[in-house]
Amino acid sequence: MSLRALLLLIIGAAIVAFIGVNWTAMTTPTDLNLIFTDIRAPLGLVLLGLMALLSTVFVGLIAYTQGTVLMETRRHAKELSAQRELADKAEASRFTDLRAHLDKEVARLAEVIENHTRETLSRVDRAEMGLRDRPVDLEIGRLVQAVETHNRDLHSRVDRLEMGLREGLAGYVPAPPSVRPAITATPAQPVENEGEDPVGSAVPR
Repeated sequence: MSLRALLLLIIGAAIVAFIGVNWTAMTTPTDLNLIFTDIRAPLGLVLLGLMALLSTVFVGLIAYTQGTVLMETRRHAKELSAQRELADKAEASRFTDLRAHLDKEVARLAEVIENHTRETLSRVDRAEMGLRDRPVDLEIGRLVQAVETHNRDLHSRVDRLEMGLREGLAGYVPAPPSVRPAITATPAQPVENEGEDPVGSAVPR
């Protein structure tokens, strides 16, 4: 039981106890003025009836308010459900459009790749045909001729260098014995090649 229901139950029990204790006074007839006429009735019962009427009206208003709130809640729930369904349909439509767009783009990219592949293959074929039609033997012969020319030029340069060295050494005369350096030999280290010219032996002949 909630606190509100417990509070209402206590108030109701207090009212009933008050009516039971003062029942005699409440049922005593009294002259009542209704503005237009005068009547004789028990004032307590009249007030009790008015209180019951007000309570009934109050309960009815509460029930009407709760019913209105429930109806509004259901209406909002239906509207939310409809909006959610529309959003789901729109989302599904967007996904469908996106998938169609992606399929279209994939097809276009595949076509572009296929075109590039065909173009590359055609270029490779043209290059192979060009290599087949090109006089390879003539190119190889030209390269061989260039290498032979370079070798001949190198050999001629080497020959000229050798000839220059020979001409430079042709006028060389060994030094006379009078200008030969004195060589002293020790018993431990005898002089080898005693009759040769040390300067002349150092120069190639």
